[in-house]
Amino acid sequence: MSQAPPSPEQLPLTQLKGVGPQLAVKLAQLGLGTVLDLLFHLPLRYQDRTRLTPIAALRQGDDVVIEGVVAGCAVVAGRRRSLMVKVQDGSGLTTLRFFHFSTAQKTALVLGTRIRAFGEVRWGKAGVEMYHPEYQLLQGTAPAALAEHLTPVYPATEGLQQTRLRKLLEHVFLYIDQQHTLPDYLPEELRHQLGFMPLLDALRVIHYPPPDLLLAQLQSGEHPAQRRLVFEELLANYLSLRRLRDQARAQAAPRLNSTGALQQALLRALPFPLTQAQQRVSEEIRRDLCAAQPMLRLVQGDVGSGKTLVAVLAALQAVEAGYQAALMAPTEILAEQHFLTLDAWLAPLGVALGFLSGRIKGKKREQALDALRSGQTHISVGTHALFQDEVQFQRLGLVIVDEQHRFGVHQRLSLREKGQHAGAWPHQLIMTATPIPRTLTMSAYADLDCSVIDELPPGRTPVNTLLLPAERRAAVVARIAAACMEGRQAYWVCTLIEESEVLECQAAEATFTELSAALPDLHVGLIHGRMKPREKAAVMSRFKAGDLHLLVATTVIEVGVDVSNASLMVIENPERLGLAQLHQLRGRVGRGARESHCVLLYQPPLSSVSKERLGIMRASNDGFYIAQKDLEIRGPGEILGTRQTGLSTLRIADLGRDGHWQPQVQRWGEWIRAQRPALAEPLIRRWLAQAERYGSV
Repeated sequence: MSQAPPSPEQLPLTQLKGVGPQLAVKLAQLGLGTVLDLLFHLPLRYQDRTRLTPIAALRQGDDVVIEGVVAGCAVVAGRRRSLMVKVQDGSGLTTLRFFHFSTAQKTALVLGTRIRAFGEVRWGKAGVEMYHPEYQLLQGTAPAALAEHLTPVYPATEGLQQTRLRKLLEHVFLYIDQQHTLPDYLPEELRHQLGFMPLLDALRVIHYPPPDLLLAQLQSGEHPAQRRLVFEELLANYLSLRRLRDQARAQAAPRLNSTGALQQALLRALPFPLTQAQQRVSEEIRRDLCAAQPMLRLVQGDVGSGKTLVAVLAALQAVEAGYQAALMAPTEILAEQHFLTLDAWLAPLGVALGFLSGRIKGKKREQALDALRSGQTHISVGTHALFQDEVQFQRLGLVIVDEQHRFGVHQRLSLREKGQHAGAWPHQLIMTATPIPRTLTMSAYADLDCSVIDELPPGRTPVNTLLLPAERRAAVVARIAAACMEGRQAYWVCTLIEESEVLECQAAEATFTELSAALPDLHVGLIHGRMKPREKAAVMSRFKAGDLHLLVATTVIEVGVDVSNASLMVIENPERLGLAQLHQLRGRVGRGARESHCVLLYQPPLSSVSKERLGIMRASNDGFYIAQKDLEIRGPGEILGTRQTGLSTLRIADLGRDGHWQPQVQRWGEWIRAQRPALAEPLIRRWLAQAERYGSV
């Protein structure tokens, strides 16, 4: 009896013709180990090499194939020595330019030689040029065959040419065609109802698009072959997240039952009541914490909606039940702001707070660690320092992660694992002030319960946003002087293109010096990320107390800073920031009853994307609308954080473009889980491989 051929999932690439040890190492760098891996290594884009373009019709920026005869070839001196090859067809003349070339190359390009070249058309010193095009010399006068299909361009690595990847894929399709081994894991019911083509047909179109297929259709993701693969990838991600949720739900967690005495004591002491949205979300969390399975809940809320108070009420429930809580924030200044807020609320209740960050050293650090180990600290606030190996909790019952997209998934997993105690895992509450569009939430957080605080406290005023060019700077400074002399306070936020805290701080210091000189009657403060914690705390305290009129700051004030008297903000070079960050910064004003203004002081000329982004900021204060627009402009990777495993490595799906599939993905995902659970594992393995463990923790 003949043995069945190995499936594509099992057949290593080293079994393919031409794949030796060195090439296998290069392929492994791309995560390619089996025939199936290579089959699902999908193109980034395509080139059209199926038709010739007359030289007279060349347009700058186009990728084209030209054919003609060599009309000249010479080495030209200049700032960079180059080989210039003149090519002529019946319609015109163009130049091929090579900065890296050999003597043999120059010798072969003799006058009258027929040549075919492919590359990008540019405008250069010699007019229309192609820099380092791919080319071949043609023999005889008979026409040479052009490509039969659009040419795919794949993700690659150094030393691994596109031609080699294309050749390997030819071997892969040949193997599959001969062995008839490519299982299709989408149920027939699903394929029929959604009108999807068979898997192998879809993959063949993706790797070898026919010449009559419009590039625009592929680029828009609208071809039926793409829709089929997009859906399958989103479905695999959804099933993976739901499985992670099942695994978490199968674990035990402490029941954090309490009378609510501490919570009621805090609420009585506050000068404002909870909004209905805060009450609703708090009740959802309370029920979760009383269960014997770990809570996995995401709380979304726009800037100023009161997420911190909801988190503190959850922490008090843990404390009253005899457990510790940890609140982790992504930056030192936000962690400090949380600590100061919590200290003001909880010290009168006798709740012991701790603070831990990377800058706390020596004896203070030892004391903080001892207090955590012994249980003296009820609630610990800190940065990523909370998950370092030396940090041990006595009885961690609740983990609160603020602005979760700033953390890598490994970091959040570490903190969760610290809470494992006597076979029980801590509850998790994840907060974000970056509203996430619903379709993105369904994709990114299918393993979490989601709550939305969709109501702002009474008395909040919409912020009036103005766009002004940098030449109006003097008028803006005069406006600040007038507002501050009327008793208001203001922020001036400095940004830089370079992701350098040092340079950003230098810019803030220079602006502080300039504004202090221009506004001698005002008290001006400065805060940035390189100041010592004590210095930052002192400046913020003075600003909160009203001793400072104007606070010059870097983007460290993006979240967590709450000064109700601050009603004016200037953001320099706002075109350098994303919509979500601009919305967060603007949220530092509009926290009192006074009319508030945010001036976006931009540097003209603006790009079309910057114009669109700043126009959205001027038009709306709605965080969810802004988040949707941000998703459309930037894509999900930047919004959720590039370290969100899975979302930043989608192979063909685009959550901004393909979010409309999510309701169907959710419906069919639950159908598979209930009716065909055996299909979930191979779908997950096909698309996610090793990424699944860190899908969302």
